[in-house]
Amino acid sequence: AKKWINIRKSYGNFYKVPRNQTKLTIMLEKLGMNYDGRPHSGLDDSKNIARIAVRMLQDGCELRVNERMHAGQFMTVSSSAPLEGAPAPQMPRWRN
Repeated sequence: AKKWINIRKSYGNFYKVPRNQTKLTIMLEKLGMNYDGRPHSGLDDSKNIARIAVRMLQDGCELRVNERMHAGQFMTVSSSAPLEGAPAPQMPRWRN
């Protein structure tokens, strides 16, 4: 992976909270969610991060690539950079 979305950064910027309020358990708590699974389990942490991302999308956040590696160096991507990747998925439309 050379580009990714740091959910902690996106959460802090979107909800206007300081970095010390972007720990996984705090983000879940502020969104009215409980931590599901075992703490520090990679799979469970990933599922909980995904739940936060879904909630942010529902709240109107446009998740963008905000970090990347270039020539072996970590770089922050400007929030004014153009959107990358596919648009957010839409709920399926059911036929009657």
